[in-house]
Amino acid sequence: MRHILFIFIIAFSIQSINAQKATWIYYPGDFEIWLGNEMQNRRTERGTFFPPFWKMDSHYVLVEFSKKLDLTQPEEVQIYAEGRYNVKLDGKMISGYPTTVTIPAGKHSLNIKVHNQANVPAIYVKGKTVQSDNTWQVTFEDKEWIDESGKASDTSSGTVYLNASSWNFDSPENTPSKFKLATEPMSAVKSEKKNNGTLIDFGKETFGFVKFHNLKGKGNLNIYYGESPEEALSTESCETLDRLTIDNSNAKDLTINDSKAFRYIYIEKDNSLSYDSVSMLYEYLPLDYRGSFRCNDALLNKIWDISAYTMHLTSREFFIDGIKRDRWVWSGDAYQSYLMNYYLFFDSSSVTRTMLNLRGKDPVTSHVNTIMDYTFYWFMGVYDYYQYTGDKTFIEQFYPRMQSLMQYCLSRTNSTGMMEGLSGDWVFIDWADFKMSKTGEVSFEQLLFCRSLETMALCAKLVDNTEDSNKYTSLANNLKSKLFTAFWSGKENAFIHNRENGVQSEQVTPYTNMFAVLFGYLDQDKTNAVKHNVLLNPDALKITTPYMRFYELEALCMLGEQNYVLKEIRDYWGGMLHEGATSFWEKYNPNEKGAEHLAMYGRPFGKSLCHAWGASPIYLFGKYYLGVKPVSPGYETYTIEPNLADLKWIEGKVPTPNGDIYVYCDTKQIKVKSDTGIGKLTVKSKSKPACKDAVINPKGSNTYEVEIQKGKEYTITYKAL
Repeated sequence: MRHILFIFIIAFSIQSINAQKATWIYYPGDFEIWLGNEMQNRRTERGTFFPPFWKMDSHYVLVEFSKKLDLTQPEEVQIYAEGRYNVKLDGKMISGYPTTVTIPAGKHSLNIKVHNQANVPAIYVKGKTVQSDNTWQVTFEDKEWIDESGKASDTSSGTVYLNASSWNFDSPENTPSKFKLATEPMSAVKSEKKNNGTLIDFGKETFGFVKFHNLKGKGNLNIYYGESPEEALSTESCETLDRLTIDNSNAKDLTINDSKAFRYIYIEKDNSLSYDSVSMLYEYLPLDYRGSFRCNDALLNKIWDISAYTMHLTSREFFIDGIKRDRWVWSGDAYQSYLMNYYLFFDSSSVTRTMLNLRGKDPVTSHVNTIMDYTFYWFMGVYDYYQYTGDKTFIEQFYPRMQSLMQYCLSRTNSTGMMEGLSGDWVFIDWADFKMSKTGEVSFEQLLFCRSLETMALCAKLVDNTEDSNKYTSLANNLKSKLFTAFWSGKENAFIHNRENGVQSEQVTPYTNMFAVLFGYLDQDKTNAVKHNVLLNPDALKITTPYMRFYELEALCMLGEQNYVLKEIRDYWGGMLHEGATSFWEKYNPNEKGAEHLAMYGRPFGKSLCHAWGASPIYLFGKYYLGVKPVSPGYETYTIEPNLADLKWIEGKVPTPNGDIYVYCDTKQIKVKSDTGIGKLTVKSKSKPACKDAVINPKGSNTYEVEIQKGKEYTITYKAL
């Protein structure tokens, strides 16, 4: 049973003090784990409960919150707690559940210990100066002891304290345990009789609760959900459904309890039942669309819009993969969502919630989601998070969880220091339409492992752990050198796919090669070789998932192939739009026809038609066409390198932690305005550009640089190459 208990700590205050905003606080990572358990165990497959198949942790059930106070006057404070609690002031426990306590002026220690088995122990403290926020300390074990005289010890030096965590629970009534996504009514756009029932179309892919208006009678009501009309009408094969028994003597509205993804619903009912109409409650996470992109190409504008909608649909309690089928938190999918988020919402809380849910708690007994590469994406996500946000506190708080996860990886390396899939490991890489081995030493896994070691070295340095920094730097350097001796083929002039028992395979897949470009691991000769032998080779193995097209097209953008990439975006994402997509898919093969586009995993409707990794044009347009990238953490410094490719003009905003960066570019002028940091605008021009508000610095080869100061608007005229 959940207890929400109230203590009123009342003192006296004469002076008016501007208080900081109070919020509910809890042990870092616990709310994220609890909420993930709530959400990920809602998955059903044709009415059957379908839980995740990896280890699920739980929150700490007993947590102590503490705060050192130094009051100039007595103070009136309110405290709310989710759970059973006790309160200590200056080490003295107050008997019972007091409603009134006086905290005198002076220095004091306030400790609140909360137990809650069902939900996350949390407190909300509100006073003139004493407010619950992330300056409070929390621990799940205070290691207190009592000697034979009955005296309690001081807090043990072995107790580990962290800063409390919070989100947006900013009123006493808005408790963490009551969290729900927002909803708003949405009407259907079409209803027609089909077979033995009614097919209802909501006009586009959506997510929410189906609602029947004035439902009356006694009998069976069956609802079949579909991302396509074919799926909704397939009562034997649709992925999700509801079968209900209704007994309403009087007409009343009925909202289905579980939210689901669909565009279409097919309803069959007994003749004894009647209803007036069907609508839905659209369920969503309120987010601001801070990023934007527009250009002279209407197709690309629509692709950006549908990408943004896809991204919003999959940005829920956490960044999830697809809204219809799994509704789980997958690290590989989430890693791409983080990057797209930085160019659309810049919602840091969604990133940290997702990373903490994925990491879970010690001991580590398997890879993240049981997938080796997904563990490495988790580390890479931490690296990018710091680069985009500059949030060093997150690294400091959770570095121990990074250490233990990396130690698990290191404990599973082979005699050559490389990772191989062991019993219980899933080596995923991609859903490919060609056969590739996932046994032995897979070069792609070593590449991600190397990047993860580099992330550990960076984070160790941030937390002043020189020993770890040196260790992980050495391990990364050693592994990087082995990548080339073990996997670079002079014959193919590219990385080969894997090595088994010391023997190289002959297969060249795109994955290792394009990631080596992304990570900057190649010299100029090898970069050119990968570009022409793999990435631009029409005979090379082809990628058919948006998941890996994300990285393939980013690598090509890094190599200056923006024209080629735009053509691919028009063909690939435009191809999905041509097939009627209202959100972007888990996989798209242009060679497939009709219902073939709906099938996956051996099931006729197994494919997700709204998948997070389908939204990558958001990231590509923001980073490689508007050209905005952070150079130092949190956009303290950044670069802007607009690239029109074959376009006449582009315009948009890129969000940052401290405002937005606006960019407009056509063939004659560039306009820039920034709310943050110091930027460096790169302009390629046939002659020296002009700008009345800034100095133009020539850099050679028709390249010029302009320093961008925050709060100023710049217009640069130039002659496009």
